Amino acid sequence: MAGVQNGNCSSFADRWSLVGATALVTGGTKGIGFCIVEELAGFGAAVHTCSRNEAELNKCLQEWKKKNFKVTGTVCDVSSPADRERLIEEVKTVFDGKLNILVCNAGTGILKPATLQTPEDYRYVMSINLDSAFHLSQLAYPHLKASGRASIVFISSVVGFMAVDYLSVYGASKGALNQLTRSLACEWAGDNIRTNCVAPGTIRTPLTEQGLQNDDFVTKETHRIPLGRVGEPEEVAALVGFLCLPASRYINGQVICADGGRTVNGNI
Repeated sequence: MAGVQNGNCSSFADRWSLVGATALVTGGTKGIGFCIVEELAGFGAAVHTCSRNEAELNKCLQEWKKKNFKVTGTVCDVSSPADRERLIEEVKTVFDGKLNILVCNAGTGILKPATLQTPEDYRYVMSINLDSAFHLSQLAYPHLKASGRASIVFISSVVGFMAVDYLSVYGASKGALNQLTRSLACEWAGDNIRTNCVAPGTIRTPLTEQGLQNDDFVTKETHRIPLGRVGEPEEVAALVGFLCLPASRYINGQVICADGGRTVNGNI
């Protein structure tokens, strides 16, 4: 990753390659996270990922090995501060103290009316969606700085921009993540660490699988999307990959929606 290390990205090969780069992707064994791991590994990066499910993680690692991707993994519950600390220690060891890319993808939501959300619900959602992203960024900071040129990408949601029934806590966590993006982008830019955020719309993942089996929901949702369909996880991963590439080296502090035009559509 010579072009990333020395800032000389004049050639096409330098701009569109992650060869020699190191990356950590949380929640990388399914859905959008799985596709992000494959996107970064496909560009040549060495990737470390994590999952709470050891069997699921091992299955993915075997699959990536068959594809000749350089991927390692750790069993980790990102809602646990102790687990987050162990994860970064493992990453430090695997990558010799240098990390070029941090993608905070792990997330969750609880679908309930605001009046029924419990303190435990609130704490659980915030611990995964917001606390883990902030804490992992703090822990990874010295290793990102040591790499010489680094990129953080948070995975937010369009629900961080607009209200959706029964997702008040989820929306609050994603809105806060959007602002964290802007804050770190300004604070850490001097250390050659860029921070950006991707906000997916309705994407076909295990998290949305149940809703997408409801024909009425799909009809209403696709009516709101100018492109007329729900998105695929690899379409989100492609944007994340771009934000990690040297080609995007002047993009910093942005929250970019990958939603088929859903959030800009006034014709509803």
